[in-house]
Amino acid sequence: MSTTALASPTDIEDFGRELDELRDEIIGTLGDRDAQYIRGVIATQRKLELAGRALLFASWLPPAWIAGTAALATAKILENMEIGHNVLHGQWDWMRDPKIHSTTWESDLASPSAQWKHSHNVVHHTWTNVLGKDRDIGYTLLRVSPEQPWHRVYLLQPVYNVFLALVFEYGIALYDLEVERIPAGDKSLKETWTQLRAIAGKVRRQIIKDYLAFPMLAGPGFMPVLLGNLTANLTRNVWAHTIIFCGHFPEGAEVFTEDQLEGETRGEWYVRQLLGSCNIDGGRLLHLMSGNLSHQIEHHLFPDMPSNRYAEIAPRVRDLCERFGLPYTSGSLARQTGSVYKRILRLAFPGPRHHRTAPAEPPATDLRALA
Repeated sequence: MSTTALASPTDIEDFGRELDELRDEIIGTLGDRDAQYIRGVIATQRKLELAGRALLFASWLPPAWIAGTAALATAKILENMEIGHNVLHGQWDWMRDPKIHSTTWESDLASPSAQWKHSHNVVHHTWTNVLGKDRDIGYTLLRVSPEQPWHRVYLLQPVYNVFLALVFEYGIALYDLEVERIPAGDKSLKETWTQLRAIAGKVRRQIIKDYLAFPMLAGPGFMPVLLGNLTANLTRNVWAHTIIFCGHFPEGAEVFTEDQLEGETRGEWYVRQLLGSCNIDGGRLLHLMSGNLSHQIEHHLFPDMPSNRYAEIAPRVRDLCERFGLPYTSGSLARQTGSVYKRILRLAFPGPRHHRTAPAEPPATDLRALA
């Protein structure tokens, strides 16, 4: 890790306290406009899906096929990113609406919500970017940090990462199984089989819906409808892969070791979330279509805060970082995507390795090391 950001432990705790105050301020103002926002997004998503499927029934007309596929892909992205991901984080539980609650929502993805919430909400958001703890560092498939030991299989990662993007939802579902725990005896085959059956049930429903039922309803338009649904699903997968990777793996995203977490305070936890995340610059449409994960920094600081508030607090978080001398990593979608793919290509080969050294002066604390 670099040692460009130095501050005293007192500064770190002051930074954390101000973030706590910011969170309390925003949570205290949640109300009708927030509820109207998420209900409006859900209504829009459902209308887009209905329009997309209806247009695909007229897919013997090329413009109808293009428009239908685009509408369906947009609906699937909205359901996955702005709705499903954020609902399952409990961002809308305060509404006490059983239809928009983290305990009842089941996303249109291969991952069962209960399994996803454990691997993402519990493991990833607790151990953000901690080597050996956060399995989201490369998803056990990719070397995305110099701190990860190199193996020959990584030589192929620029190739199999493209395949991963195409089948991202299925890759995440299988990743959630944590099969690497089985040989060590940390997980039973019975538990794994139960989880695998739940995944198979969701995959089966998706296959029936998108690749059998709707294409069959189209009669002679079976193949165009099937291809439209397939294209929409692939588009959703590639988009989700892009946004998530751009929030976690560009240059500037830091990783940590378990020993750095010993005695971690609230302020240090905030710093770790900040340094392990990257934002994507853009307008309202990009933020909406990314599930507001374009504000990945704000999301990791406040994962249960309604996503529509991230754009509101982002300038204040950035100002706090400037005041306390902390980096706030952000860039355009093109820049962050290029950075991710450059990193994946470079780290497919051996080295480089970072070597950490302790600060020479005890009073000055390396924020990146503390995190």
